[in-house]
Amino acid sequence: MEKQRKLDAKLLVMGLQHTFVMFGATVLVPILTGLDVGVTLFAAGLGTWIFHVVTKFKVPVFLGSSFAFIPGIIAIGQKNPATIPYALGGMAIAGLLYVVVAIIFRYVPHSVLHKILPPHVTGPMIVLIGLILAPVAVSNANGTNSPALAEMLGSGGCWAVALFTFLAGVAAKILFPKLGWKFLSNLPVLVALVAGYALSAILGLVELASVVQADWLGVPKFMLPKFSAEAITYILPIAIVTIVEHFGDVLAIGNVVGKDYVEDPGISRTLIGDGIATTLAACIGGPANTTYSENTGAVALTGVTNPVVMRIAATFAIVLAVVPKFTALIATIPAPVIGGISILLFGMISSIGIKNMVDARLNFENPKILIITATMLVLGLGGATFGIGNLKFSGLGLAAIFGIALNLILRPRDSTSKEG
Repeated sequence: MEKQRKLDAKLLVMGLQHTFVMFGATVLVPILTGLDVGVTLFAAGLGTWIFHVVTKFKVPVFLGSSFAFIPGIIAIGQKNPATIPYALGGMAIAGLLYVVVAIIFRYVPHSVLHKILPPHVTGPMIVLIGLILAPVAVSNANGTNSPALAEMLGSGGCWAVALFTFLAGVAAKILFPKLGWKFLSNLPVLVALVAGYALSAILGLVELASVVQADWLGVPKFMLPKFSAEAITYILPIAIVTIVEHFGDVLAIGNVVGKDYVEDPGISRTLIGDGIATTLAACIGGPANTTYSENTGAVALTGVTNPVVMRIAATFAIVLAVVPKFTALIATIPAPVIGGISILLFGMISSIGIKNMVDARLNFENPKILIITATMLVLGLGGATFGIGNLKFSGLGLAAIFGIALNLILRPRDSTSKEG
């Protein structure tokens, strides 16, 4: 009984840590687009629970706000704040597109999907997920995303806070086990967060006025979507890109855990769960949900692969959504602290992609494989954008499309063989 209580307490703490890790990136989307933070957290928590039900509680994923839809929301909302509900309507339809695609894939054998997405395509996709997010980590770490702090500390001072936070996480993972603190060694993100926040408070970088003024309990500002053909045609193409990204995220978390989630519970179930969560979020006033690269980094860094932890985190997110005072407290975390943590998380994602290719024993003497991976990396990181009308592809989506197409055209006979 005592052992079970300790296990339950450990899961609760890990779930709380996971909530903190997901919080920073999740709330960044509503901050940038004008949507409500409380609604965003509520939608993320509820969406994560729906995803787990649909995927038979097997996949260790937390659904958070999708960055891909930010340009569409801003473009529609710039005309008039009253047009934001139309962006929500577009995202609600986008979520339904996930479901349609999922139904199609239900009748496609997973072996066919693996042929379409071999390691020399999925590996670069996973590498790109981390590298594309890398500038976000650096912008937080150097003060770019917090001009007031940058003016107070300078870029060097912001970096000092970020690196202190980073080193605290490294110490937790590397040194704590040697000191016999095995439990804390499984919580490097939480340790880094507390250490970075404490240093920031000592330096006078934390402003608590908003926390004092906030209420203890409050209902998030829910908002119903509206629908227009113009908004739908602007938002819907983004879903095509995020569906491709969904494959990369599911493959990435599968590589971390060592399980094939494309086969079980199946990519059709993960897509349906993601799609329903996105539609639900849009219908209550939140941004589209996604299977979240940050989640993969956190799982890789902490080694916590139990899906129960993600459901605990989802429950915490729902609770936080109705506690404005606590939400305001989390919002006071300085950007350099988030940046220091993100260096670990995003770098870990890219490292997983490299490990994926090493484990597959890819033969890079095969020119076809070199061409596929090289093209994906350059297009994914180079800022290239291809578009036809409102249909535009860039970043990971563009790289994935070219990688899949080149693989089908060049058809390397054996990725581990020197034959082309």
